[in-house]
Order: sequence, then structure tokens, then C-alpha cells
Amino acid sequence: MNPELEATGEDSKAREPKPEFESSNTFTKCGLEKKCAAPETKVPGKCRKILVWIREKLFLIKKVVEDKWVQLQHSCGPDSERTKIYQIWPGKNVFFFGGRLICGPDPRGLLLTTSSIILSSWIFAVYIGDDLPNHSTLIITFSLILTLVVLGNMILVSTMDPGIIPRNEQACVEEVDTTKKCVKVNGVELKLKYCRICKIFRPPRSCHCAVCDNCVEKFDHHCPWIGQCVGLRNYRFYLMFMASALCFCIYLFAFSCRRMHQKLQDSGIGLLGVLRNCPETLALASFLFASIGFLGGLLSFHVYLIAINQTAYENFRQRYSGTRINPFDKGLLGNIKEVLFPPFQSSRVDFRAEVV
Repeated sequence: MNPELEATGEDSKAREPKPEFESSNTFTKCGLEKKCAAPETKVPGKCRKILVWIREKLFLIKKVVEDKWVQLQHSCGPDSERTKIYQIWPGKNVFFFGGRLICGPDPRGLLLTTSSIILSSWIFAVYIGDDLPNHSTLIITFSLILTLVVLGNMILVSTMDPGIIPRNEQACVEEVDTTKKCVKVNGVELKLKYCRICKIFRPPRSCHCAVCDNCVEKFDHHCPWIGQCVGLRNYRFYLMFMASALCFCIYLFAFSCRRMHQKLQDSGIGLLGVLRNCPETLALASFLFASIGFLGGLLSFHVYLIAINQTAYENFRQRYSGTRINPFDKGLLGNIKEVLFPPFQSSRVDFRAEVV
């Protein structure tokens, strides 16, 4: 027999069992692929059901919101398109929440004051109050309460109508006699000044604020630290803000000094050591010391003004110096009662009213 044929025969015999092995491998592979593919087909099905459920709920919420919006538009009707007074007010004030809040034109002072109060409270709570040996939780809690009180009074003063006087847009300056109008207050004759911007005779003790561009009743001053005028309606809250801020600064300053004193006693380091080990305490104490001096002097000045029943503007202009008598002076107790405990005055301008 030919050796080549024998070789080919042996090769064919050697190749014959391989298909059975490969077929078994293919079956096992197919089985594994089916086992692996089975959970992959189940997971998208569950996700699809969840997505369909979420989509149905979203469509339902969207429909409810659209129905409510249509009902709101029908209930408002043409009133929502009407112009309000605050939208066309010629002054420089900034209004929020549909004319409910009235702020000054420059918010930088208010933002600086707010950030200073919050930053001081945060430094005290994190670095100073927690490091005190006794009653640290109670001390920090009381400091946070003082912070909220100060911020509440500040927001109240800076967002309230200070006593803006309505303008007279229909009058013509040329047709008005600006020299012949006087009024008597407690037997003293006072001349009323005419405001050419607001076109009105200003009441006694009123003034036109150049920053807000409004005539303010019983104008005291324009405070740059809150960005708002201080007048008849918000003067009491301005005093409350200063008093609460002074208490806040004294409280934080006392415990800051106590912590620095403890550091000096425990470690025996000098002032440079305190500056190196706890610079935040020294910086806060320095800031609070300056704030106490400023607020204390300002509050003392206003206590003096209350006692003699004058505004800061009147005192600056020296309206009642020399022989001129202050017709608004009612004695110490009468002045305190008039300034601190008068009936609350409603705003003379309804900024949310519709323009006729």
C-alpha cells in the first residue's frame, strides 16, 4: 500500500473525534450564553416598567399643574396685567415681593453689614465658643439667638417704608406759589418748604433724601450701613437694631477676651504667641472692639436726640440753636413716649395699589 495514502488515512482518523468535542463545546457555550443572556433580558424589562410608571406619574403631575395654572389665570383675569404703583414709582428704591418690601438703591452697605454679623457669629461658634471649658453649648446657643435677633431687626429696618410722602405729579412748579405757606406747631410758626422734585409742600421735620430720591416724613438720616432712610416709621426699629447689635458685640467680645486670657495663663505666651496660635480670636476681638466703640457712640448720640426730641438732620443743621425754640420738645418723659411708644403709622403710599 502506498505510504502516502496510509498517512492521509491516519490523519483523517485523527481528525474524526474532533467534531464531537467541538460540538460539545458549542453546546456548552450556547448553554452558558443562554444562562448569561437570561438575566440581561429580565433587567431591562423591570427598568422599562419603572420608567413607564414614572412617565405616567409625570404626565399626571404636569396635567394637574397645567389645570391649576389655567384656573389661576382665569381667577386673576385682567388684574394680573394691570400696572402697580411700585412698578412706576419715580424714586430710586428697589422693591421685592410685589412691592411688599422696600429697599434702598445701594445694597452694598447692607450686604457688608450682613456678612460681618454672620462671619463674626461663625468664627465665635467654631473657634471660640467650642474651646471654652464650661457651658460651651449654652454660650454658643445664646450667641446664635443674638445673631438671629440682630439680623431680624436689620431686615425689618432695611425693608420697611421709612415714611415716604406721596408725590404730586399733576402740579406744575411754575403755577405754585412756593413762598407763602406756614403752619403753627405749639404756638411756633414754621415755614413749609416746597420740594420741586416731589412738587409738594413738605410737612415739618421732613426732608428730601438725595440717595433714595424721596421726601421722607420726620427724616433722620440715610444710613449707609443698611442702605435705607431712617424716618418716622422705622426709627424705633433702627434703635432696636443698634441696641441688639451692641449687645451682640459686647457678648462676643467678652468671651473672646476670656479665651485669650486663658491662653496667656495656660501657655505663658505673650501677645505675639496669641497672634500665632489663635489669630482668629485676636482678629475678631479687634473688630468687635471697634464695633462696640462705633455703636456705643452712635447709640449714645441718638439717646441724646431722643431726650431733646430732635432728629439727626435737625441737629446737624442746628435748626433750634440759639434763640430758636424747639416746638416739638415735650420734656424728657414726653419725648421718650413720643419717640419710642407712638401708635404705629401706616404707610402713606400704597405701593401695591393699581395705577388708575
